[in-house]
Amino acid sequence: MIGRTTLMMIKPDAISKGYIGAILAKINDAGFKIVAMKYLKLTLKQAEEFYKVHSDKGFYNNLTQFMSSGPIVAAIIEKDNAVDDYRKLIGATDPGKADEGTVRKLYGASIENNAVHGSDSDENAIIESDFFFSKLERF
Repeated sequence: MIGRTTLMMIKPDAISKGYIGAILAKINDAGFKIVAMKYLKLTLKQAEEFYKVHSDKGFYNNLTQFMSSGPIVAAIIEKDNAVDDYRKLIGATDPGKADEGTVRKLYGASIENNAVHGSDSDENAIIESDFFFSKLERF
């Protein structure tokens, strides 16, 4: 499975704007298979744990507050070269610098409210997927 899966999240800003279906459609259209998916709301403590790798950065507190401010969709998606292909699909962190047609260009508003999360490496994809999903929840 290494290199074939990645974690994606639809963030609270995109959910509040009703973009779940459109974002999932783009993922499906790009050839990804959803192997696990949940709709949930992170507590602040859970958001802090998930993003602990960024705890020394200036944006950490705002990020964890934001990610615990409303519901999210977390999913493991599968495809050859999953991490890189998903990151191309979602575009640059800053929607203003993202390529046309990418998820963040279409549905993101700012660096902070950029609609989606994607794992940045195969190693982190495994760690992040294990944060949200047991082996029994993967198909």
